[in-house]
Amino acid sequence: MSSFISKAGAAFVLVFLLACVPGAFAHEFKVGELEIGHPWSRATPPGAKVAGGYFTVTNKGNSPDRLLSISSDISDKVELHEMGIKDGVMTMRPVTGGLEIPAGGKVALKPGGYHLMFIGLKRQPKQGEKFPATLTFEKAGSVTVEFAVEGMGEMGGMEDHTE
Repeated sequence: MSSFISKAGAAFVLVFLLACVPGAFAHEFKVGELEIGHPWSRATPPGAKVAGGYFTVTNKGNSPDRLLSISSDISDKVELHEMGIKDGVMTMRPVTGGLEIPAGGKVALKPGGYHLMFIGLKRQPKQGEKFPATLTFEKAGSVTVEFAVEGMGEMGGMEDHTE
């Protein structure tokens, strides 16, 4: 009996710990030969006008594809941006012409690199909720994904989704 209780107790602790880990259960979407992994955003403070969006795209096909546009009801517009450091100065600029997803390759939209900017927020994303956005690719077409909203300082489990 004590063995059963200790196993049940251990199972309870494991379930509790997993429930406390943000992003522990990633979510994925598929369109054509593309797999979109763990779309996420951060909660924003009251009055914020922008929010970021992050995910990975894996191309299982034999030809490249291109992310052309993004739309969402949570904001007036969505832009693809690239962040980088040049001569010690951080820069952020919109990406024009879309983002290529190489054949057999993977591209990560993550903090400090390529990312989405939800501009003109119509409401504040709150931790624990999800909001939809539609990604449109040149060849694969459009897919609606759900962005999981994590805490303001979270990294969306990106250490598991950037390789």
